Amino acid sequence: MAVTSTVDAPMADVRDMYMAHAALRREFRLLPQLIRDVAPGDTARAEVVGAHAELICRILHTHHEGEDLLLWPKLLQRGGDEAASIVPMMEEQHHAIDKAHAEATGLLPAWRSTGQGGEELAGVFEVLLAVLLAHMTTEEKWVLPLAEKHVTAAEWRELGEHGMAATPKRDLPLAFGMAMYEGDPAVIKAVLGHAPLPVRLLVPVIGRRRYATHARRVHGTTRPARMGTLN
Repeated sequence: MAVTSTVDAPMADVRDMYMAHAALRREFRLLPQLIRDVAPGDTARAEVVGAHAELICRILHTHHEGEDLLLWPKLLQRGGDEAASIVPMMEEQHHAIDKAHAEATGLLPAWRSTGQGGEELAGVFEVLLAVLLAHMTTEEKWVLPLAEKHVTAAEWRELGEHGMAATPKRDLPLAFGMAMYEGDPAVIKAVLGHAPLPVRLLVPVIGRRRYATHARRVHGTTRPARMGTLN
């Protein structure tokens, strides 16, 4: 397979992907128990947790859509046999995630409105969690090193731009705050490095506040369990 060179172009800084993955791992790991803790028929609490579930499902879908559109084709074109052996596995895992995602989001509206069927919904989210964790672990081990070698920094930024364009503006500060919660300050600074100065100054402050408020409402604390404390 031919390999396309990207000589002389700054290459991708993939640290932001680890930050995004940490947020997804945390929120999807905590979600099944959040659902189980809702008393049957408690529609007010089901709406709070259900809205949170819908949000992180939407973030996950957008995240993977960007990879499908913008990352896999470049790796297949440039990464030679190494990419040819791993990208099809990534695509298969995305299909498995999409299947579990569709089942979960199909059950979610009824549970949000009635508070009934929580155990079934929690079980489906556990299936989604299992395939998602396996996928992210494989991606971090094999794909991100490939991206560092074969995807330019400008091309990598297109993934973030896709996510921002596909996310409702009202959700952007919260989504960023969710990722920042366990983010390395140096990575956060790098992610915002190409943004206008007001954005660089305001988004970290607003994002942290939005996530703290959201976490208090959803998790009952402004400091939900971090990845290092989750089994």
